Amino acid sequence: MPLSDHEQQLLQQMEQALYAEDPKFAEGLSKPRAAQMDRSRFIIGVGSVVLGLVILVAGVATFIVPLGILGFLAMIAGSFIAHRAWNGKIDPEVKKEASSGESLSPEDELLRENTPRPKPASPDSGDSFINRMEERWRKRKEDGDQPS
Repeated sequence: MPLSDHEQQLLQQMEQALYAEDPKFAEGLSKPRAAQMDRSRFIIGVGSVVLGLVILVAGVATFIVPLGILGFLAMIAGSFIAHRAWNGKIDPEVKKEASSGESLSPEDELLRENTPRPKPASPDSGDSFINRMEERWRKRKEDGDQPS
């Protein structure tokens, strides 16, 4: 379902406020990224999960509770290692291309050109975005509570 004009306007205002309040974070969100998996850590993590499962089953089969707990902890640690290996790095080549702007496809370039860039807020702009939105909410609520 497409956004209404009012919703699109609110979305643009929120985007502009994000650029104004934290431009470094906003730029980080707009740059293309590609995750790179550290295969050796991923294999170690998956191996730890399998080994932990084997230890857990052995602990349950032999009724040795500490062995089962050890297997469970090995599974948790292995899954954490595997997860960190998958999400922990950014591909350096994509990072270089993103900073130089060469990695964008023609469609992405067209989209980037047609996307309006928000103007940074001037230092004397007064209230922050959140304060302005709270004030609008109060006004709307006050107008709605009054009898017509």
